[in-house]
Amino acid sequence: MENHKHATNGPVDHSKMDHGQMSHSSNPGHGHMGHDHHRMMIEDFKKRFWITLVLTVPILFLSPMIQGFFGYEYTFAGSNYVLFALSTVVYFYGGWPFIKGFWDEVREGALGMMTLIAMAISVAYFYSTATVFGLPGMDFFWELATLIAIMLLGHWIEMKSVLGASKSLELLVSMMPAEAHRVRGDSIEDIKLEELQKEDIILVKPGEKVPADGLLVEGSGYLNESMLTGESKPAKKVVNDRVIGGSINGNSSLRVRVLHTGKDSYLTKVITLVQEAQKSKSKMQNLSDKAAKWLTYIALAVGFGTLAVWLLLGFPFVYALERMVTVMVITCPHALGLAIPLVVAISTSVSAQNGLLIRNRTAFEESRKITALLFDKTGTLTRGNFGVTRLESVDPAYTSKELLRLASALEQSSEHPIAVGIMRKVKEDEIDVPKPENFHAITGKGVEAIVEGKEVKVVSPGYLRDANITLPEAASGDAAETIVFVLVEGKLAGYIALADEIRPESKEAIAVFKRNNIKVLMATGDNEKTAKAVSDHLGLDGYYAEVLPHQKVEIVKELQSKNEFVAMTGDGVNDAPALAQADVGIAVGSGTDVAAETADIILVNSNPQDIANLILFGKATYRKMIQNLVWATGYNVFAIPLAAGVFYSSGFVLGPAIGAVFMSLSTIVVAINAQLLKNQIKTNQIQ
Repeated sequence: MENHKHATNGPVDHSKMDHGQMSHSSNPGHGHMGHDHHRMMIEDFKKRFWITLVLTVPILFLSPMIQGFFGYEYTFAGSNYVLFALSTVVYFYGGWPFIKGFWDEVREGALGMMTLIAMAISVAYFYSTATVFGLPGMDFFWELATLIAIMLLGHWIEMKSVLGASKSLELLVSMMPAEAHRVRGDSIEDIKLEELQKEDIILVKPGEKVPADGLLVEGSGYLNESMLTGESKPAKKVVNDRVIGGSINGNSSLRVRVLHTGKDSYLTKVITLVQEAQKSKSKMQNLSDKAAKWLTYIALAVGFGTLAVWLLLGFPFVYALERMVTVMVITCPHALGLAIPLVVAISTSVSAQNGLLIRNRTAFEESRKITALLFDKTGTLTRGNFGVTRLESVDPAYTSKELLRLASALEQSSEHPIAVGIMRKVKEDEIDVPKPENFHAITGKGVEAIVEGKEVKVVSPGYLRDANITLPEAASGDAAETIVFVLVEGKLAGYIALADEIRPESKEAIAVFKRNNIKVLMATGDNEKTAKAVSDHLGLDGYYAEVLPHQKVEIVKELQSKNEFVAMTGDGVNDAPALAQADVGIAVGSGTDVAAETADIILVNSNPQDIANLILFGKATYRKMIQNLVWATGYNVFAIPLAAGVFYSSGFVLGPAIGAVFMSLSTIVVAINAQLLKNQIKTNQIQ
């Protein structure tokens, strides 16, 4: 594949939250402060909601309009002032985020949900306050309190659904160790990672993470880079090979000369790519914002128009004001505030029960648009473990289990990926491992030892060819398999095949996507032969081999430039930038926390078939959102003209009480309609 280049930029400002009322501060430390600030805002909305809810109960109980609804009467000296005092606390404490958001929207010239909410609660509060202190009319304190409580609940639900975008950056940073062992002459000193300098020599002990990008200057061994590069096999490293910061050392001690630290390191560039992609995605507006914007314009125009018309017709100012207030209060978005969050909460819950964890609302809604799916191979289409796939005996004297037992005697002390795979299988099958004697390595060909008095060798196909031993026909395998042969007393006893096994669900899932005219592609850090073998086996539309994180991002961008709506599925750090750049990022649950936190949706069961369910769930959810928006705003088409008095000549004017019934009915319909989503999702599920 062509090598793409990607220029990395400096720290990026956190983008504003969905409704524009608040923004995150920029943080060069890759998002720690922004993440904490977002969590604090969620806690703030939660606290305001519960306090407002507690105060709403007595407000409802004392409100004359509510008493009229339920046919009871309860008043005492000064009850209207108590109602005013409670409502004042609700307005200034519970309503503060919306009032502040209104000023932010006005300052930016982008009226939306904050303006609509602030307008409704302010009109209700100040008009109702005027009625307490002598203005003829009925108060709307109950409407003020319920609107603020519902809006705080809706925003709390919504903000929780998007928590975690910057957490992925924290997880990326946490992959690096806190300290490094710096070599100074004959001594070794432990220093903090930030004190590390270019050209320093560092010691990496067995099992430790490599603290910086560098060049191996002493020692050799295997490094696990799978979470960084996507390569399933641990990579053999010898002197003068490059090593990547964040990779995990095997069982050898290594000395590395530091090449890159800080902002120049490979992992930091991955973090920057994730920041850039997340920032660009967060600019999307949702449907409720657009509906709120137009409803705001309509409410303001019709409200003030109503006041002007009634005054021009010669009616008293108090009557004209009552008509205007009724119009603007009826327009208040109780149902609109719940239309989206309720559907999101239900779809998130039901999807989770079916193996889909939704982290990004917008991406989930838009999964219905997917036209191209880009899969990482390791851990996504395959299981992600380099393990035993076949055990074949060619000598009746040895069973498959006996072959594995003899081979394990030679492999038990090795860190080679083949040895690790064999020993994992031995552990799964609970096989007792015998002790070897006179162990020797056969340079470049395998290992040999005496096991229980017999000469046993575990060797490569090259050894058999050199020894003129015929390879069994079934041992040819394919490009995705690695095969070792077991010789006992110089005779071929059998062979063991190892590979990163393809998930059994993958082929069926690919067929479903192709039937739905979705292109299926694969991008992997694995070699060309392995990638081609997997692609041919699954019948993919194409593949990219030996790609690095910035190249996966470029592949996504290239597909997007061709007007494809791209979903990316992966499980490792190497996939994080592409997951963030894609229109829909999907992480498999068996992968790293980093991939999961960067993705929009997580497949709990790591089953590619669940992606097909995701697309159907997304379609059902989007339809339900549209329906709810229609119900949430549609009643205004009838209620606003009636409240304005267009049928006054016929003797009918919609009063505040009847207007409140319309509004409540709309809210109930929206809530019930959202509940129906559960059955629709279950009906659409692919079994």
